[in-house]
Amino acid sequence: MIYFDNAATSFFKPQQVKNAVVDSINKFTANPGRSGHNLSIQTAEVVYNVREKIKEFFNAPNYEVVFTKNCTEALNLAIFGVLNKGDHVITTCYEHNSVLRPLEKLKECGVEVTTLFCDVEELPNEIAKNIKENTKLIITTACSNVTGQCPDIKTIGEIAKQHNVLYLVDGAQSSGHIKIDLTDANIDLYAFAGHKGLLAITGVGGLIIKNGIKINPFLYGGTGTESANLTQPSEIPEGLEAGTIPTIPIISLGAGIDFLTKNFFKIIKIEQNLTKYLINKAKNLKFLKIYSPVNAKNVFSFNVKDLDSSLVANILNEQFNICVRAGLHCSPLIHKKLGTLTTGAVRVSLDFFNTFDEIDELINALIKINNMR
Repeated sequence: MIYFDNAATSFFKPQQVKNAVVDSINKFTANPGRSGHNLSIQTAEVVYNVREKIKEFFNAPNYEVVFTKNCTEALNLAIFGVLNKGDHVITTCYEHNSVLRPLEKLKECGVEVTTLFCDVEELPNEIAKNIKENTKLIITTACSNVTGQCPDIKTIGEIAKQHNVLYLVDGAQSSGHIKIDLTDANIDLYAFAGHKGLLAITGVGGLIIKNGIKINPFLYGGTGTESANLTQPSEIPEGLEAGTIPTIPIISLGAGIDFLTKNFFKIIKIEQNLTKYLINKAKNLKFLKIYSPVNAKNVFSFNVKDLDSSLVANILNEQFNICVRAGLHCSPLIHKKLGTLTTGAVRVSLDFFNTFDEIDELINALIKINNMR
């Protein structure tokens, strides 16, 4: 099997991540922050250490890390936790439905939404033009899960800071693939997924929140603190982590970050070379309609002439044992911009464990599919 669907979930998990999962099942299954016995305390210490690793990995010393079950929950926590009736938010057509659907819901509650359809290079200027007195939040992805394009988040962060507007970045596709420095980029809120580029098992994501930002709780319940008070505690992270947190996935995330920290720049170089190789090979196939630019990061989308993307993906799976993703990738507005809202697109998403030979097999398979027509 050739796995090219890493933008959905990374297939390769380092051995130390697998070992951490087994070790956590054996040693750290107590509930952290809920009991006073040694096992609970030890588990809480391990979870705390993972929070610190995350802050160091993203250069976020003046931030807090709130764990969620995935990036979607983290984005919902940020969006519903910040915006209120009368607020204005700016976002883009490059966003995932994890951003677009919460905003669509908030429109019903009197939140004003401006969605930009410009080219990615024009986003900073267009965002600046659309800031108003009631603009509360700017939301962009750090990397499109459809085209692999990356907005200039540092410039956007500077614009947000100049206008005293909060900046939320969707890091689902960028985390583990691109160097993200939250402090340098003036990012106020950063949502991430554990199970993609950060190499954890499924079941954990998080929201990294700059100190001093108030987030209204998205979930209410037990926190292990102020138990006599029926009002949800305001402390971060406890007040935003009601209920038992996913300890085993969190520990796997810590191991994934350890692996990345040791090998990060080597990994980036491998992924850049693989993506460049794929794009150069694909450009020679005149029957392909390509939607990703030459500087795409890890993600490459295309169609085989007028063939439906789902048909191409099914043939790749059934006849060539190659895993890709087809359709709209939960990002309908970028497909509207690309003109692929009815056909979708075939997406190849790479990770550092992929090889040049696997890319050659994909190219040969696409040639055969075109010849079947």
